[in-house]
Amino acid sequence: MVNSWEDRFFNTVTFIILLLCGAAVVFPLLYVVSVSITPISEVLKNGGFILIPRHITLAAYHKLLTDSGIPRALGVTAYITIVGTVLNIIVTALMAYPLSRRKLPGRSIILMMVVFTLLFNGGIIPTYLVVKSVGLLNSLWSLILPNLVWSFNILIVKSFFEQLPEELFESARMDGAKEFRVLWQIALPLSVPVILTVSLFYAVGHWNEFFQAIMYVTDRSFFPLQVIVREILIQTQQPLENAENLTPTETLQMASVVMASLPIILVYPFMQKHFTKGMLLGSIKG
Repeated sequence: MVNSWEDRFFNTVTFIILLLCGAAVVFPLLYVVSVSITPISEVLKNGGFILIPRHITLAAYHKLLTDSGIPRALGVTAYITIVGTVLNIIVTALMAYPLSRRKLPGRSIILMMVVFTLLFNGGIIPTYLVVKSVGLLNSLWSLILPNLVWSFNILIVKSFFEQLPEELFESARMDGAKEFRVLWQIALPLSVPVILTVSLFYAVGHWNEFFQAIMYVTDRSFFPLQVIVREILIQTQQPLENAENLTPTETLQMASVVMASLPIILVYPFMQKHFTKGMLLGSIKG
């Protein structure tokens, strides 16, 4: 089949637009990584801008892993990401499955309440008072429980469950399976794409946790990674004299940004296939 000139023009324009979008994404990442592994003397010679380093040093990463609060903050972030995501998925599935059954009494009212929270929330001060009243301040649970479930993710998983063949559920019930067993042994194994997609949403949210940490946590030992990275980013610049003997703040800043972003960037390619499928199937029905 021979493409017409309109098709070739459309493909060319699309390619150029995608190329520009890709460059807009890759360029800042390349700059941050390059500065983080480049000696400060070379950075200064290039006026603070460098994309391809001639010499490579890992001094900034060594300093972050030995002299700063990065290792402990990394552990805190990993803990709230793993534990929080597992709890998020459990609660989301337990809410989405009943809501996907049309015979659930009061289903429309509960759905209305779920959608209502998408538009309105309790506000910062009331939420803080609730967290304080239940004794969660200065604890890791204050970074997990307030966002235990997201309404948007409930709707995505509910829509996915609704598209599963009803005959499978009826057959299981005729064999004596209760609803929890139907959810665990039938619905969830068939919903891997949407579960992985929602897990990625939750995991990214926990990994980038910042606002709740500065609201609910004052004990530095409970600070997550993003709070420590922020402290590094706002540090005053060190004197530029004796630059050869220093691990400069700029390279530390860039190295901290790389360390905070790299885990999620590495995880995403392995979940991209399921991510696309889960989003498309989960968004067919509203």
